[in-house]
Amino acid sequence: MDLMSLYFSSNGRISRKTYWLASLPLGALWIVCELLKEDVAGGGAGLVLPIILLVSLVPSFMLSIKRSHDRDKSGWFVLVSFIPLLGPLWILVELGFLHGTVGSNRFGPDPLAVGPDAGGMMAEAR
Repeated sequence: MDLMSLYFSSNGRISRKTYWLASLPLGALWIVCELLKEDVAGGGAGLVLPIILLVSLVPSFMLSIKRSHDRDKSGWFVLVSFIPLLGPLWILVELGFLHGTVGSNRFGPDPLAVGPDAGGMMAEAR
């Protein structure tokens, strides 16, 4: 899966490893923006940083949707994260720590499967 489809498409499934590795740059971007926001609160960059953060929400949601697909849940499941207190924890456990569906499901082939029906993916450790 190329980077554009990883970050900007909701089609397909991704493994936990791919989810965490693809989330690292987004998390680093959030941290950098938060640190810079403190330094440039009065400057012209005060408007640029929130825009960068809003733009990074799209790739974050696309990763979460693909990971939900691996758990055989609709992309709408990501909206659970908006439930106060419980939602983000539930999403963290479901998407970050629980195994995906073994074998193909309604959203595509198993991203960890090896073989001709694996969709060209290489095996990764569950």
